[in-house]
Amino acid sequence: MATTDPILLSDIDSNLLPRTLAGPIFEKSVEQSAIMSLAQRAPLSIDANTSIPIPLDVPTADWVGSGARKPLSSGGIDVKQMTPKKIAVLIPVSEEVVRTNAAGLWTQLQRDLPTAFARAFDHAAIHGKTMKGAAGPFGDYLASTTNTVELDTAAQTSGGLWADLVNGMAMVVDDDWDYTGTVADPRLKPKLMLATDANGRPIFVDTTTPGLNQAMGGTLIGEPLAYSRGVSGKQRRQSSSADTGLRAVGGDWSQAAYGIGMDITVRISSEATYVDEEGGVHSAFQENLVLLLAEAFYGFVMGDADAFVTYTADGVGS
Repeated sequence: MATTDPILLSDIDSNLLPRTLAGPIFEKSVEQSAIMSLAQRAPLSIDANTSIPIPLDVPTADWVGSGARKPLSSGGIDVKQMTPKKIAVLIPVSEEVVRTNAAGLWTQLQRDLPTAFARAFDHAAIHGKTMKGAAGPFGDYLASTTNTVELDTAAQTSGGLWADLVNGMAMVVDDDWDYTGTVADPRLKPKLMLATDANGRPIFVDTTTPGLNQAMGGTLIGEPLAYSRGVSGKQRRQSSSADTGLRAVGGDWSQAAYGIGMDITVRISSEATYVDEEGGVHSAFQENLVLLLAEAFYGFVMGDADAFVTYTADGVGS
């Protein structure tokens, strides 16, 4: 964040991060979330349920004679209730850093908060769980589909990995849904690059567009592709997270919708206490810390689970 005058702790509203800072954080959280890159965006009220129309099919128009009864569409709209759920993170920061380099702190927050929020959202929308493995905030989640394909099962002479992916697409398309994109774990990327036909020729070209600092950046089997570590659940440098064996989720993304609350709130305290991961109690006042509590609201709903398919790694996860 560029500024000519230093930002002091006393200059910051203790209840709400300035919109000039909150706006870019929300925008970057969308860019870094694979699910938000493909799903529909819907308005989200943070103090009430939001009714989200999910198309069951395209309305069917037909020919009609003059004065004849008009044909009734066979398509329909399902209504899902999107409930706002809160993501929060507590960040202890040295008081000296906050008071002497507040601008640098906000710049760091603009880099880190979108990643933290996008990770938590994708993990919940895909697996239906929190980052610590408890039941997630959303009633719908993508991995609940019964359509699944284990990768590396098709023989190389029969198409290999390409055939596995297309067979998953067929599960969706044969059930009369459209296959409009895939979200994949980064661990799938080298497997795609190493896949060859029976003559040793690469099946896939590079599936990402270089220079884009966002989840969306390529195509796979002819449809948009976005990468997220939330797919496997194994987050970088987090020893507590486990690899579920899930490598990709594809399907009809008109059957998934997400919403974002209006503001990111950040409460600041130099006197509160907090409990660390091991249960230890810390005093911000005693340890010369400033506690930043960042919170945001997100929602997610899914239409028909059969509109999606999961791809799993052989022998990994449960």
